[in-house]
Amino acid sequence: MQVAGRKVAVVGMGGAFPACKDLNEFDQKLFTNQSLVRQWDLAVQYEKQIRSTVSGYITEAEMGLEAVWAPITEKYPETYIDTLGRIPDANLSTADMGSIWAMLGAQEATTMAGWTKAEIESEQTGVVVGSGGAGNQILRVAWHYFFQMGKKARIAGAHTVDRSMSYREAANISCLLKTKGVCESITSACATGLGNIGHAYRLIKFGLQDRAIAGGVEGTALETFIGFDGMMILSKGFSPAESSRPFDIHRNGFVCSFGAGIVALEEYEMAKARGANIIGVINEYFNNSDGDGDMFYPSFAGQQRLWKGLLPDKGLRPDVVKMHGTSTPVGDSVELLSVVDALGDEGYHMSAPKSQFGHMLGGAGSVELITALLMLKNQQVLPCLNSETLNPELEGFQKNENWTGPDKPLAAYRHLVPQKAFAKEINRIACLNYGFGGTNSAMLVSRDI
Repeated sequence: MQVAGRKVAVVGMGGAFPACKDLNEFDQKLFTNQSLVRQWDLAVQYEKQIRSTVSGYITEAEMGLEAVWAPITEKYPETYIDTLGRIPDANLSTADMGSIWAMLGAQEATTMAGWTKAEIESEQTGVVVGSGGAGNQILRVAWHYFFQMGKKARIAGAHTVDRSMSYREAANISCLLKTKGVCESITSACATGLGNIGHAYRLIKFGLQDRAIAGGVEGTALETFIGFDGMMILSKGFSPAESSRPFDIHRNGFVCSFGAGIVALEEYEMAKARGANIIGVINEYFNNSDGDGDMFYPSFAGQQRLWKGLLPDKGLRPDVVKMHGTSTPVGDSVELLSVVDALGDEGYHMSAPKSQFGHMLGGAGSVELITALLMLKNQQVLPCLNSETLNPELEGFQKNENWTGPDKPLAAYRHLVPQKAFAKEINRIACLNYGFGGTNSAMLVSRDI
């Protein structure tokens, strides 16, 4: 049961963003319609073994890190050095790349929040951060020692477990900042980032915590990229900047990318009382499952129920819908039509941040929530880059006799899908994310007005 009167404010944010040195550069590039997707030289090295070679990836150097290569081969990093001295070596020794990004993002978010050491270390401050996959890159050396070289298990090192355990990002943040509240992770595929923030929101809303560090991560790893490339669902055949193209008729898959988004949440009245800069207020969070037994195919009915849970009060309408918008053929169509089914075809716009940096998997929802908060700050709608042509014909599933959604083609909603950033009064944004297994997440965030 919710505690009456408790609201949740976002008071800090940080993370790791492709081709950007910090949050300010990320902000500047997004709102000048730039793409952060690049040709990935590492993928190119494997030539015909890999179909897709573009990604919104992040290098060690871009994050102020230096890889320490394993003595057996220069292909495998054994650990990392923080060249800027932000994280102690002891904390780096237990961390994969994503965990390092999570710790850096947590430092940035709590600094922006203005929390004192006592507040951070309080029993009322929790950590809820997760990722979509294992700490693949840092684990290569352990498996190579054991399987290829036939070495004893102890030669693989003492940190294989803590670098691969499911809640490694939350654990590393908690150990670095010495938090004493809840420490846990929720992993829900591509809904992970928003799901962790949603759970943290509920912890505060229900009176179980006063503050929380929350978000999602996906550390750069070729193993992750290969997995999706093997499914043949990655974008192929376009220039890097044109590869991520949500809703466009020529889309043929998503861009596998990497990043981290961490936010600092606080009970609203507490934040207000201490004069905190309130970046945004979370109005509602709702999540559900499709329940149709399909691991991959999107469910219009599931998304209908998601909207009903997010907007029980029909008066809370968003000015912008931050779409999941992966650039997959069916997923984009079902999502766009489910939004129109819930909101009609006037009075709001759709924004697809993945068009600018690709799909960050476990980090997608949290980084995209940060883009929503930046839209509130800048009072501008981010674009759906490359959404040049929407299908003028009905989708195949719209012709099914059981279809109950909108009966117009995607092209009829062209006016809702901007191709460039533009200024607009924005008071409220709905954020959507979906994942394999039929998991759906939605959050409504607003300006503090």
